[in-house]
Amino acid sequence: FRGKIMKKINLFAATALSVVMATGANAATIGYLSSNFDDNFLTLMREAAKVHTEERGHTFQIEDAREDVGTQLSQVQNFIASGVDALVVTAVSAAATPQMTKMANAAGIPIVYVNRMPSDSASLGGTSTFVGSNETWSGTLAAFELCNLAGGTGTAVMLQGILSNEAAVTRSKDFEEVLGLSMCNGIKLEAVEVGSWQRSKGNDIVSNWLSSGMKIDIVFANNDEMGLGAVQAFKNAGISMDDVLIGSVDATADALASMKAGDLDVTVFQNAAGQATGGIDAAIAAINGESLPNSVTIPFELVTPANMAKYMGASASAV
Repeated sequence: FRGKIMKKINLFAATALSVVMATGANAATIGYLSSNFDDNFLTLMREAAKVHTEERGHTFQIEDAREDVGTQLSQVQNFIASGVDALVVTAVSAAATPQMTKMANAAGIPIVYVNRMPSDSASLGGTSTFVGSNETWSGTLAAFELCNLAGGTGTAVMLQGILSNEAAVTRSKDFEEVLGLSMCNGIKLEAVEVGSWQRSKGNDIVSNWLSSGMKIDIVFANNDEMGLGAVQAFKNAGISMDDVLIGSVDATADALASMKAGDLDVTVFQNAAGQATGGIDAAIAAINGESLPNSVTIPFELVTPANMAKYMGASASAV
């Protein structure tokens, strides 16, 4: 009887060990390279990516490039050397992505770009892809709404993100193109300055414009953080938010709270959780031997006070 019990125990132990070994063999390590931990939208992305990776039974490792290209390239090299199974990247600079793709391909490691479109996007596919939104729509949606609210007239300024990012360049171009339409030709773009995606810089830039005596009717910011900085600047200057229109992109929780308070007029929902989980799913698919498409599009959506309630829940779920 004792012998039978020991055989059963040994059989159970062997079975348990085989399950653990099988699980370990199937589990993968994903190296996630964030361009900036201090950016609120990218924070939503990386947190959603971490949760989703671990829910799918894989290991999540992350590095912060602090918007430095050289740092991010070194991090790619380090992740490859450490033997990660796939890379998921929000690129500091689109110009550096061909080098990253080449490094990953040489090591036989799938690479997925999220949020910020790489400059080599046209050549992706197979073991590489881009998961994000078509930036042509982000600035265009916000610009059309601002133009409508302004009645096609007024003095506008623009706060730009870091211009090595495709999103900053495209959103800025979108805004300028919409202002060139006949319906908006009464709007004059008075000033443009780089605010590097940061709320504090958006505040400083707009404060300086106001201190110089500039009259501003419309602010278009490439992202919510800079738009919220502009809100602060007007309030600090004692200017009623009823006298200025402010539009931006991302629909973060802070931006929606500002809209609810009557300060921010327009934003554009960019699905942080959708991009992050889509990027992780693509990486896992590639690890499992599936061929990736050239790109996976997550659509932008216009957000105004009329429909913001729908997005307040969506922003919360992105954390």
